[in-house]
Amino acid sequence: QVQLVESGGGLVQAGGSLRLSCAASGLTFSRYAMGWFRQAPGREREFVAAIRWRGDTTYYADSVKGRFTVSRDNAKNTVYLQMNSLKPEDTAIYYCAVDLGSWARPQYEYWGQGTQVTVSA
Repeated sequence: QVQLVESGGGLVQAGGSLRLSCAASGLTFSRYAMGWFRQAPGREREFVAAIRWRGDTTYYADSVKGRFTVSRDNAKNTVYLQMNSLKPEDTAIYYCAVDLGSWARPQYEYWGQGTQVTVSA
């Protein structure tokens, strides 16, 4: 079955950086776009970033544009989220997901367990 395992979260001071990883198994990883989402306590889950199957096209939420970079290594079945200039409002559990839809109409399925990111002021 499809499994997604996120890692790389932790506690960092504002202005710092973290790199999240999401290792996928049980699917032909290189066929699918992937997305990153986050959920802060008491808030709805929100979209963060997405990357197409070939890695040549990315899309970001306005709140992270210019600070976060999504990338992937299809040989390693892994998608990454490089997070720079972190802010306390970036504190959340971060999840990756597989896009079973199209780039124009994404449909995210198969979520990982998440990794906690905490940014202190």
